[in-house]
Amino acid sequence: MIIETERLILRELVPTDAENMLRLHSNHQVQKYTGEDLITTLEDIYGKIKEKTNDYEKYGYGRWATTLKNGKQFVGWAGLAYLPEFNEIDIGYRFLPEFWGKGIATEASHAILTYGFDKLKLKRIIAIAMNENKASIRVMEKVGMQFDKYAPYEPGGEDCTWYWCDKELITNN
Repeated sequence: MIIETERLILRELVPTDAENMLRLHSNHQVQKYTGEDLITTLEDIYGKIKEKTNDYEKYGYGRWATTLKNGKQFVGWAGLAYLPEFNEIDIGYRFLPEFWGKGIATEASHAILTYGFDKLKLKRIIAIAMNENKASIRVMEKVGMQFDKYAPYEPGGEDCTWYWCDKELITNN
């Protein structure tokens, strides 16, 4: 276990998460605002899990499986990712639709930011969402992040909404 909140446990993803991860990454609603293609095979999802576990080894953090404490039900993933193309650390989350609107993204994000600043001693964390993804943008605001800019994620792409925070900003908000 990496992080525990009132309702959630965040832990490293493992190969036995493959079927749950496939449910998440093959869901059109979930993937709508990610800019990523659907993943429809277990083979491809094992590659995605390996990508995440490589981040744990390389950076000491990553995207973590997120489960409900009562029953350990998989709800999605949330965590940090180093974005080398921007030299930034990004907070992100992706949850199954049946868990949307229950405050899970906000609860997980609060805990991840605290962990990032207090345990990992990070200086700055960003978040990026497609402009249409109002729910994710609202989570960024609820956890105390500050609007930074509208800019594309990929060169020549459409503008996304970028937020940022540091420990002081989160503490004051």
